[in-house]
Amino acid sequence: MTEILIATFNENKRREIKALFTGYRKIKIMMLNDLKIHPPMIVEDGKTFRQNAVKKAVIMSRFFDGFVVADDSGLEVAVLNGKPGIRSARFARVNATDTENNAKLLNLLENVPIEKRTARFVCHIAFAKNGKLLDSFEGQISGKILFEGRGGNGFGYDPLFVPDRHEKTLAEMSPGYKNRISHRAGALKEFKKVSHKYF
Repeated sequence: MTEILIATFNENKRREIKALFTGYRKIKIMMLNDLKIHPPMIVEDGKTFRQNAVKKAVIMSRFFDGFVVADDSGLEVAVLNGKPGIRSARFARVNATDTENNAKLLNLLENVPIEKRTARFVCHIAFAKNGKLLDSFEGQISGKILFEGRGGNGFGYDPLFVPDRHEKTLAEMSPGYKNRISHRAGALKEFKKVSHKYF
């Protein structure tokens, strides 16, 4: 049985990543609270999603015998020059709530017409073992930011984001459908293409 640790304290991310691993055989998905040690707090000080994901995966793999998967992801809005970007979770302030982050984003986009509210979600997933990076993968999904939130599913900026060629926000979609089209799903699909090399 191959053990894979999902290295995140974000319950929503852990739930999504675990669901995306459904279908793998002979794999046991582990969470940070399954460890018998208290994992270190990791400062996400990278300048890119990839740097943060790699740092988390490599550091955590020094404390776990199996494979480690870590992600860093966020929203990039074109008219805001890519913001909130790597600061997506702490856009309004450190330890900001989703409501606070969404409110700040809407305030910055107050006078921006819908055709210029283009954005994309980006996810970078890093895969490590024994303190060494094995591989990394990126997924993206493009869309637009609405003028107000819709839907009660998802988390983060999901209520404001309508993917291209869709009418519903990510927060209006079922978790199963979102997990087929999301940026995180895209990164995991790239991972699945090469997973046979490892297990």
